Amino acid sequence: MGTQFRVDFQALDRAASGVNGTLDEISVQKVSDIPHDPSAIGHGKLASTLSDFLSRWQRGVDNLAKDGQEIATRLTANVTAYRKADKGVQDQFIGVVQGTGTDPGVK
Repeated sequence: MGTQFRVDFQALDRAASGVNGTLDEISVQKVSDIPHDPSAIGHGKLASTLSDFLSRWQRGVDNLAKDGQEIATRLTANVTAYRKADKGVQDQFIGVVQGTGTDPGVK
């Protein structure tokens, strides 16, 4: 017998929800909120270097967040498509069993 293909809808939903939860968390606290002015650091050149580093770090976090949003969107779209296909097959099977549908195996 061949291998079975199975989609865990709840796992896809949880994955999308988890990614969205992480994105929500990182949107609350920005890297740029880390104090980096010269009075907090105590040295102008170090503060400037830290500011540059934090700016690049924030861009990286923003890019990762954008990628994460794409992942969550695709997970949600996939679970929606799988549910729709599953419902279609289920409805067709019920129709065949009840005698109201067309048997796809009959030519």
